[in-house]
Amino acid sequence: MKYLKERELDRVITSLKQPVLGICLGLQLMSRYSEEGNTGCLNIFDSDVKLFPDTDKVPHMGWNDFFSLRGELFNGVSKKDDVYYVHSYYPEISSCTIAACDYILPFSAAMKKDNFYATQFHPEKSAAVGERILKNFWSYENHYCH
Repeated sequence: MKYLKERELDRVITSLKQPVLGICLGLQLMSRYSEEGNTGCLNIFDSDVKLFPDTDKVPHMGWNDFFSLRGELFNGVSKKDDVYYVHSYYPEISSCTIAACDYILPFSAAMKKDNFYATQFHPEKSAAVGERILKNFWSYENHYCH
């Protein structure tokens, strides 16, 4: 956030009208606040980012599922599919949540607000299901630009 603010990219990002996809840290930066460094973020999503409780292995790393899938980002994707995660901080469930995961506690696996999309998991590391999600975003982005 410090880097973005020093270059006034925080204003640029929040003013974008084209589709934007944030991945992992990108989702966290689009949130309201992060416990990591006690940081105010871009405030796109109405969610705070918190450190996982130390009750299981942290970071959450590896394949896990997701559920409550909503929206065009998940066309052709099933809640039976697994995606790849690697993170120690999680975004809370909010009105912007379009997919959730449960690791230690439920959290937002993906979020959307207006033209902003984000995933806590890594679609680029999530094999065929991740490719489908990226193609869905790309398809939406291409339709938006024409």
